Amino acid sequence: MQRRTFLSLPAAALFLDKKALADTPMPLATLGKSGLKVSRFTLGGYHMAVKGDQEGIRIIHRAIDLGVVMLDSAAKYHDGRSDEVYGKALKGGRRQKVLLMSKAQLRDKAGAMNQLENTLKRMQTDYLDLWACHEVARHDEVDQIFSPNGSLEAFVKAKKEGKVRHIGFTGHHDPTVHQRLLDGFDGWETVQHPVNLVDPHYLSFINSVLPNIRKKGLGLLAMKSNAIGGITKHKVASIEECLRFSLSHDIDTLVSGVETVEQLEQNVAVVKAFQKMSPKEITTLLDRTRKGPIGTKVETYKKPEPGARNFRPHADGEPA
Repeated sequence: MQRRTFLSLPAAALFLDKKALADTPMPLATLGKSGLKVSRFTLGGYHMAVKGDQEGIRIIHRAIDLGVVMLDSAAKYHDGRSDEVYGKALKGGRRQKVLLMSKAQLRDKAGAMNQLENTLKRMQTDYLDLWACHEVARHDEVDQIFSPNGSLEAFVKAKKEGKVRHIGFTGHHDPTVHQRLLDGFDGWETVQHPVNLVDPHYLSFINSVLPNIRKKGLGLLAMKSNAIGGITKHKVASIEECLRFSLSHDIDTLVSGVETVEQLEQNVAVVKAFQKMSPKEITTLLDRTRKGPIGTKVETYKKPEPGARNFRPHADGEPA
């Protein structure tokens, strides 16, 4: 699989000593108006069930040891199995050491509330630190979310009842959909969308909705720094460039999935050793990546180009 984003071993040489890696402080940020103090690296949830429960548990435990406090999941990941792995891994007091996030993709109030209740049972917790409206792709979904008995009512209700502490939304398909969600409700606290070095060249979240998210004071979780493998697959840029580019933007945390403890350690190493790109470095990199390939050839999850035929965008939770 190529969904993951991880640092090549030579670039992580400074952190080959596992104790030194664990002892080096994890950079933290405030997740917008939620006020949550999050690690700059968030453990992606899809991969927790890819190689079996025990490997997922090992990854989660090691992430906590390395200072990762933000853990991502979603109800649709492996039909709830990722949520279940977190529930098993966070026993014995570990739940109190982390910020736990999951997501619901159903757009009606009853359906979203049912997903939340099932998520809480699977995660073996009384509450989520962040609950997100998952993968909003189309404008008709925005209509459903905001309609009477739409899922927004579930998010407001769950927060009022204390079942979730904070609420947000995610998506990677169309930045105009994100903008409508932003404009339609002032109670969102976080947003998640792609931040990578080909995004500025087609249906850019970075150039359109990102500044508006920050103006509203919302927390920003970046994702798809490697375009679910598309950037390295097409030899557009290196993993190191992918990670540095994403972290150099105005984000709070980068959500990244890993399949092994070793990949986790490599990812965390680059976050702990991170040095921000200069504006000149970013411009030079974008001048290079603009030459292609760009668009849905690389970002297969975005809205297709006009006239495209037989193209189905990649959905979150699907294998790459």
